[in-house]
Amino acid sequence: MPETAPKAPMKASDLLVAALEAEGVEYVFAVPGEENLDIVESLRTSSIELVLNRHEQGAGFMAATYGRLTGKAGVCMATLGPGATNLATPAAYAYLGGMPLIMITGQKPIKQSKQGQFQIVDIVSLYEPITKMSKAIINGNTIPALVREAFRVAEEERPGTVLLELPEDIAIEETDEPLLLPHPRYYAIAGDTVLDEAAEMIRDAKMPLLLLGAGANRKDAHAALSAFAEKTQIPFFNTQMGKGVIDERSDLFLGTAALSDGDYIHCAIARADLIINVGHDVVEKPPFLMEPGGTKVIHLNYKAAQVDQVYFPQVEVVGDLAKSITRLGDILGGPLEFDRSYFERIKKETDLHTSEGSNVSRFPVIPQRLVADTRRVMGDDDIIALDNGIYKIWYARNYKAHKPNTILLDNALATMGAGLASA
Repeated sequence: MPETAPKAPMKASDLLVAALEAEGVEYVFAVPGEENLDIVESLRTSSIELVLNRHEQGAGFMAATYGRLTGKAGVCMATLGPGATNLATPAAYAYLGGMPLIMITGQKPIKQSKQGQFQIVDIVSLYEPITKMSKAIINGNTIPALVREAFRVAEEERPGTVLLELPEDIAIEETDEPLLLPHPRYYAIAGDTVLDEAAEMIRDAKMPLLLLGAGANRKDAHAALSAFAEKTQIPFFNTQMGKGVIDERSDLFLGTAALSDGDYIHCAIARADLIINVGHDVVEKPPFLMEPGGTKVIHLNYKAAQVDQVYFPQVEVVGDLAKSITRLGDILGGPLEFDRSYFERIKKETDLHTSEGSNVSRFPVIPQRLVADTRRVMGDDDIIALDNGIYKIWYARNYKAHKPNTILLDNALATMGAGLASA
């Protein structure tokens, strides 16, 4: 494993911040407290900007959104006890939403207690169910390995939350442990056998549809998926968190499955005999419900499908999403021959329906007009951030996203309070 040359002894909090710098961290979103003041001081002399927040929950949402947009883990920090427990909602937000997030919390000294159990909560155990990894740093020498592992786990598909706890007495320890530097990682491409099987299923389909989920909203997948849709001419729809993966102004775009049933897009889903499901998993509210003997599904993602009562795909193409979809497009070769007339009718009806009310001038403003006005003033690259509530469905259905991650909404934890912090 690559490492730096050993240095003169340094304070453990300095080593922690140096490890964050080595990972490319630009910001730490935080609410300081007595138990993390050593880290704050170490940050003061580093290249990392400390973004001061009024509440830990806001810090967590901001860091998670940074991770969502960049693919690099966002970092937030809180003190012990109530400060640490305030990170619970953003921890679950990033864990369910697939956003890389590192949370660093303080703790009372662990070698010698001078305050009994005052403010002490077992934070590491508390966060185990809603993180990919939850660890206490109990020796300064373990910091380089734990930080490197934390970023690997948080950023690796499927991304999510990691907690590191640094007690006060460990933060001031001296250590000469060298840093462990990050290195490039590459996902394997799916094997030829399963790609050929998937291609055969697609060729045999009479009415295939392409579905784009949150896992497809990665910066390296946009171009590959856009090229695949253009090459094969397969109509596509998306989940709420898959909006913008392919430009929704496309003639192939049928709509967003903002509901689980009963929308125009579900008429298309019911008529389809195959759904190519890219980047979706059962954490996000289901865009459709599988039934035994019903529409067949090809699962295409970085990881195997999590089987559920409503999701049990027949074929799984597991590996680097962009490379796999490019290879699948190469195998298929060009536009597929099938009757698209029903899907074209669905698109026409959907476009008519979602445009209704977009110019109605009555007061109070109706949702259709608000969404339309928002779209009119936003550029292709501009980003809107939504909170939660029924209005989110209007934006999911009526707001056409032109690029990936330009409409930030949460269809996993669906928590209140994340919208403003995300913005």
